[in-house]
Amino acid sequence: MAGRLQFWFEFASTYSFLSAMRIEEAATARGITVEWQPFLLGPIFAAQGWTTSPFNLYPAKGRYMWRDMERLCISRGLQFHPPDPFPQNGLKAARLALVARDAGAAAAFVRSVYVSEFCLGQDISDSAVLAQCWAEAGLSPDLMTRATAPAIKTALFEQTAKAQALDLFGAPSFVAGGELFWGDDRLDEALNWAASI
Repeated sequence: MAGRLQFWFEFASTYSFLSAMRIEEAATARGITVEWQPFLLGPIFAAQGWTTSPFNLYPAKGRYMWRDMERLCISRGLQFHPPDPFPQNGLKAARLALVARDAGAAAAFVRSVYVSEFCLGQDISDSAVLAQCWAEAGLSPDLMTRATAPAIKTALFEQTAKAQALDLFGAPSFVAGGELFWGDDRLDEALNWAASI
């Protein structure tokens, strides 16, 4: 039986973008099934008294992160265009990701949103941008309306509550067999753990 790995991601997260672009291929190579888990970091940050990303609150950390992203994208063959503003508002995208997951197309949709945001520098709160991502993922336009349904809004709220219950404090986070791994640089360790249980 194949192992399973929960991939907790936030659309505003730079390092979640990096993980999203490689997790499926890396997981398939190890026989791991990826469970795509969108959530919102805003409530988690607010509980710590933060009103924005720590990369904005601590300028030196922010400068390091942007340069690190440039280096990593070059090494992985990814185009990189920092979005403005940062962090982006990923509420609509996260709701749509839940609908896409129900339709079996979470991976394709999530990657398309991240490419729009971090490769093309587009505003992912823009409905037209999200509609293009939706189409690129091969999803029916009719399904997009489900993102505004009360059930999906509740589901995203519950996702964030689950993230808090798991003690997630950032993104990307990976959970396998009750073990938490945080950061794109821990993806391989998380996959190896998932394969071992």
